[in-house]
Amino acid sequence: MVPLAPPVLSSKLPRVGTTIFTVMSKLATDLNALNLSQGFPNFPTDPALLDLVTKAMRAGHNQYAPMPGVPLLREAIARKTIDCYGVSYHPDTEVTVTTGATEGLYAAITTVVQPLDEVVVFEPAYDSYVPAIELAGGVPVYVTLTPANNYAIDWAVVREKITDRTRLVIINTPHNPTGRVWTRDDLDTLAGLIRDRDIFVVSDEVYEHILFDGRTHHSLMTHPVLQERTFVIGSFGKTFHTTGWKIGYCLAPKELTAEFRKVHQFVTFSVSTPMQYALAEYLQQPERYQSLPSFYEQKRDLFLAAIAPSRFTFIPTEGTFFQNVSYASITDEPDYDLAIRLTHEIGVASIPTSVFYEPNAARPKNDYKMLRFCFAKDDDTLLQAAERLCKL
Repeated sequence: MVPLAPPVLSSKLPRVGTTIFTVMSKLATDLNALNLSQGFPNFPTDPALLDLVTKAMRAGHNQYAPMPGVPLLREAIARKTIDCYGVSYHPDTEVTVTTGATEGLYAAITTVVQPLDEVVVFEPAYDSYVPAIELAGGVPVYVTLTPANNYAIDWAVVREKITDRTRLVIINTPHNPTGRVWTRDDLDTLAGLIRDRDIFVVSDEVYEHILFDGRTHHSLMTHPVLQERTFVIGSFGKTFHTTGWKIGYCLAPKELTAEFRKVHQFVTFSVSTPMQYALAEYLQQPERYQSLPSFYEQKRDLFLAAIAPSRFTFIPTEGTFFQNVSYASITDEPDYDLAIRLTHEIGVASIPTSVFYEPNAARPKNDYKMLRFCFAKDDDTLLQAAERLCKL
């Protein structure tokens, strides 16, 4: 018999390849370079938190957790939310523990978006948003932020982008990769644009505790118009230096949470049980997350002071543990090419910011001659990286 040809798989994400984070981290590992590309700390997790995981394991918490999350952790998240923002979410019906923020974002987006729905995305954007929109059959509509005005939002453009087909707006504050932090005026303006429309919001707030220079995190849950239509996504990986644990959460009103959980239960069902118990106990001491702004501000300032003699230029980031720097006075190379070259030649890995933009005919790579560096690293790594960058 003549063998039949294998079936042809038609990709649902034909434009998606390996993420830039995987590419740059692998290159850094292969070349033994300093990895300031992917956003993960290279310093240890608090031993007290690790001990709590062991304690939970030995106590027998090793089987499936409830689908919405361990009740003790959901209660701890609800208490933390009241303490930080004065907003109450019921732990049973409005708090869901997720497999990292990425799963929370995916579940929230696919809960809302139907085929041909339009979704407003502020670019540069974290790379998981658009694939989730497209998998749900939605259409991303881009609002482009640029370094020309330090990535401030032009609300007149947003107003033009919102149509009768707009179903969802995705925001991220503090913002990755720009470090921009939304103001109260930003929240008021967004609320004014969507309050009389059937539009929902997904708010990526994973860097909620990493803000600098006395800034305040204005969570969308604190605005009455926005709170009733918003899925707020958080992350313990960013807050407690445990990105490999992949534990996040979603806060949303009861009706939205009920639909969110329908998706969540078939994406991951439940999250690591002993780690949930550990985090629930760890959250009993609020200073463990309240100290983050000063901790990371010191690292930001150390890195910026160390690269100040270099030919790079920058505006200090307002939040997150990322710093964008301009190399326009050094070379005209595309940012992707320069990021690769610097990893090879000086042993410092970064992220080219063009990858966070949607290519278009006018500016195929959206190349603003910017690189993103992660300063969630020990001081020695930051100083070594800065010394190498200053030699350019």
